[in-house]
Amino acid sequence: MAAARSALACAGRAANEAVSFVVFMVLDVVEVLLCVVYKVADYMLEGAWRPCYCSSSSAASTAAAASGKIVVSERGGSKVVSMLSSTKLHLEDISDTLYTRPSVLSGASRRGVVRAPPTHASATTLTVHSAIVQMLRGKVGVDGEDKQHRPYRSPRWSDCHCANCNPVDTSRLFVHVEGPPDGAATEEDVLFIHGFISSSGFWTETVLPNVSPEARVRRRLFAVDLLGFGRSPKPADSLYTLREHVEKIERSVIERYGVKSFHIVAHSLGTVLALALAVKYPAAVRSLTLVAPPYFPVPRGEVGTQYVLRTVAPRRVWPAIAFGASVACWYEHLSRTVSIVLSKHHRLWEIAFRVFTLYRVRTYLMDGFFCHTHIASWHTLHNIICGSAGKIDKCLEIVRDQLTCDVTIYHGRDDELLPVQCSYAVKSKIPRAQVKVIDGKDHVTIVVGRQKDLAMELEEIWNRQR
Repeated sequence: MAAARSALACAGRAANEAVSFVVFMVLDVVEVLLCVVYKVADYMLEGAWRPCYCSSSSAASTAAAASGKIVVSERGGSKVVSMLSSTKLHLEDISDTLYTRPSVLSGASRRGVVRAPPTHASATTLTVHSAIVQMLRGKVGVDGEDKQHRPYRSPRWSDCHCANCNPVDTSRLFVHVEGPPDGAATEEDVLFIHGFISSSGFWTETVLPNVSPEARVRRRLFAVDLLGFGRSPKPADSLYTLREHVEKIERSVIERYGVKSFHIVAHSLGTVLALALAVKYPAAVRSLTLVAPPYFPVPRGEVGTQYVLRTVAPRRVWPAIAFGASVACWYEHLSRTVSIVLSKHHRLWEIAFRVFTLYRVRTYLMDGFFCHTHIASWHTLHNIICGSAGKIDKCLEIVRDQLTCDVTIYHGRDDELLPVQCSYAVKSKIPRAQVKVIDGKDHVTIVVGRQKDLAMELEEIWNRQR
């Protein structure tokens, strides 16, 4: 019997690999066709060509060399790109998976950054991928009336134009705030950070309503919509790097509300931002609660970003969540099509869902899933999940060696997107971390469906730090 089961499992894996090869080979062809379609559509509807990451990097080399506008300098150990002395971009923040995604069909890879000979002693000229060059040019509005380099219009034709998706105040994130009923001063605060293609509703509709009055008396509760998601701004000229996300949280929460001492509760992608904030505010963070962290230790000899890309998105049709992740990670134009169908028309989908369920099911998860732009999701996915491959190790080491706060990790045993080994890998870096694996829960139900229990457990964590 055991031998038969083993044979069936091997046959199933072989069938999955064979079908996956054919399916993703077809998707490679579709991606090329969609590239042409969107270039034409962007030109017709926006009056300018918009570069994509499947463009050749050699074109970027010529453009950058001709303009002479992009210079890289060493500052504080990191390479900083400056354009017209008004825009700075840290190259370490950009994941090479944006432009190096070998297709099943060709297996070819492209380089995104090419070093050129130094022009003077204090700076080195670099060539950056054409999509990044174009985005920077549009951001600072160079070259006068040149249509190719006009500032990116936001929202774009392929984005939703509703008021929720396009807030009037574009300088700060949307922040849900709950404080003591009488408005009294608090001793500390709690910051909740959601995960990928989600929103603050992931916390405000689940955990926050279950926080006890006793806990609210001493704390303010903040739940933020990350840059590009929910009701926060969605700039078309942003690269949605780790630095940009963290700086927006600082400006919108920590500086705006005078936060001095706080706990962090984060889910999935949000745990990467939580670690970055903890490293930046080591004396202020009282506790770290990480739910389903996307941490994949990179084997020796592997390129970290590419390893994480292949691990998170294995280009397999089964399980379904792996197929969805693979489409989102590997196919820029196909994922843009999905975004147009779902995100641009999210209000219609929400109405249809309410009618279909006779208004008996709340749609806060749909609000988070649909309310984003393709530019935001594409860049955040690559620059945070894949691009953080080397950064998380450094953050974990700093949390281990320099912070004394409690670190608690929750993970669903049935999580098919991020396996429970991710949490145990975090513990291997931070031995004092406590890992709690919840049976029968997956990537979403680790919070949704057990929010009462989680709220009580969080309060115990917060109270231990008094």
